[in-house]
Amino acid sequence: MSRGVAITGMGIISSIGNSVEENFNALIQSKPGITVIENITTVHKNVIKVGEIKKTNGQLAAELGLAADNNYSRTAMLGAIAAKQAVNNAGITDINEFNTGLISATSVGGMDMTERFFYDYAESDEHRRYILSHDAGDVAHKIADQLGLKGLVTTISTACSSAANAIMLGARLIKNGKLDRVIVGGTDALSKFTINGFKTLMILSDTYNTPFDNDRKGLNLGEAAAFLVLESDAVVKQQNKKVLAYLSGYGNANDAYHQTASSENGDGAFLSMEKAFKISGLAPSDIDYINAHGTATPNNDLSEGRAIIRAFGNNVPEFSSTKPFTGHTLAAAAAIEAVYSVLALQNGVVYPNLNFKTPMEEFDIVPQTELKEKEINHVLSNSFGFGGNCSTLLFSKS
Repeated sequence: MSRGVAITGMGIISSIGNSVEENFNALIQSKPGITVIENITTVHKNVIKVGEIKKTNGQLAAELGLAADNNYSRTAMLGAIAAKQAVNNAGITDINEFNTGLISATSVGGMDMTERFFYDYAESDEHRRYILSHDAGDVAHKIADQLGLKGLVTTISTACSSAANAIMLGARLIKNGKLDRVIVGGTDALSKFTINGFKTLMILSDTYNTPFDNDRKGLNLGEAAAFLVLESDAVVKQQNKKVLAYLSGYGNANDAYHQTASSENGDGAFLSMEKAFKISGLAPSDIDYINAHGTATPNNDLSEGRAIIRAFGNNVPEFSSTKPFTGHTLAAAAAIEAVYSVLALQNGVVYPNLNFKTPMEEFDIVPQTELKEKEINHVLSNSFGFGGNCSTLLFSKS
């Protein structure tokens, strides 16, 4: 029997705040977290800007009560902090009281730790326990350990749509009666590997990113983690839980266009939105705000913009990208933007698309550039990955 999916808790840490409240205040006060690199020694330090969390690994470890010689990667620590916030926000005191799972998304995994010991590892086994934290699955298990969770634990890694797919899988497990409660989200830390990789792709900006601007130069990388607690309507009713929002629809599609690019017409993005509408029973005209993927790369913004026009026709609602605030946080992007979408619903606001100046010459839709208050009942959140692997989430008040 199909069951409803309620969001009862949220947690987040990003370059604009260490909690949900801090993130929301930064969004409505137009305070971005894009700076020069401070935590990583790299030749690109003064060449690019990033959305960096200004906490050292030592500070994160202390916050989690970890020993100094722990083998937690930065990705795992950020994820654990956000997940614990979400569980606390949901008022959960016994994580295993119901059939509960964890679905964690990551792209980078423990790369930040691996690269610290890469050269030494070839000569000695001394650092083996740290290298074992490299794989993406270790991140999920570390988070589960911090939560004390004994149920299903799994990992999703589909590039920049990873957390959206994690949320979707969690929702499907609840709707099909496989789980009663799922902690879903994503986490990624900055690393040399990521910076060098995106530098090689030539899609990093040397200034602040400008989504949907005709003169956009590329993205700013960021690091973040966010998790949401999804619960069945049966659990909500039994415990008389406060519901933050409902996950009403979702969809993903892969247009198989290119290894690192989406099709110019946004085929995969359009299909994912179409699927989300079908599952939710909503029409495009029901959407009050679109939290766009909006990476500020030439390919994404053209592809996404055309997909939005295909989906909404002449009635495109207000839309904006929040990546000028946080940078592109890769696998965590859909999770932090899911939190932002729920906050938009709760507070009746459309976030500003910072840094926008010049409309794109390919179409006549433009993002919302100022904070706007309005009644919002349904939010569409877009998250797209390499190769058109994309996910769309619909959040509703009821």
